[in-house]
Amino acid sequence: MSNAIAQRFEAAQSIVAKAAQLAMRMRPPPGGPAGTQKSAQDWLTEADGAVEAFIGERIGALFPDDGFQGEEGGRTREGALRWVVDPIDGTSNFARGRDRWCVSLGLLEGDRPVAGILVAPALGETFAAMAGGGATLNGAPISASPVTDPSRAMVELGWSPRVTDEQYTGTFGRLLALGAMPRSGGSGAMALADVACGRLDGYIEFSINLWDVAGALPILSEAGAVVSPFLRDGGLDGAIPLLACCAGLAPVLPAASGVALG
Repeated sequence: MSNAIAQRFEAAQSIVAKAAQLAMRMRPPPGGPAGTQKSAQDWLTEADGAVEAFIGERIGALFPDDGFQGEEGGRTREGALRWVVDPIDGTSNFARGRDRWCVSLGLLEGDRPVAGILVAPALGETFAAMAGGGATLNGAPISASPVTDPSRAMVELGWSPRVTDEQYTGTFGRLLALGAMPRSGGSGAMALADVACGRLDGYIEFSINLWDVAGALPILSEAGAVVSPFLRDGGLDGAIPLLACCAGLAPVLPAASGVALG
């Protein structure tokens, strides 16, 4: 990987760590949701805008020729290298003072993910990867799960109001028929990170956006996980399905999820 990418990767880790501490200072106390409801179960807090602005300003000052895209502000700069940020992934958890959320930042070179950082400050965890450099959790190497038997598998199934009840419950039923243990944790980026480090054996999401996954895609790749061709199939421009899993479940999860791996 080029020195330019390595330089950006190093700088971004410091920026995201500081942004995550800003988010922690702004996190509501435990209780009912604090924030604005954009749509069913889709929340916006003051921290979303503040964290995105912080990262955008710091990245812009260091790398003014790079593109930048945020969940809240959209594409505000164009460039051959593009940063994509989800300021708070898992906002529904964050808005209730819960711990399962993260600040996610990914770097794309054209349509290729080349670096990603997820910082979950309430959990004390930092996931990071640069193409060709391996994936880490708090600096230690990680890899996807060795599970091959679906009856030993733990699979997270993301929920969205954009998905029909029939699609959701049908997939849930097929996972149960495989003997897998379904989960739902409220943060797509964290679920993908858990697949990368083996805490989960798979993650299925029927409608997910680029900012939710940009930081996690390099981590998954470097950790040896198998991922559906999200960017090739339209993920650069809109919400589409995503499947990520350990290699041992690649033969069975596409049929259960309805999401092809290739």
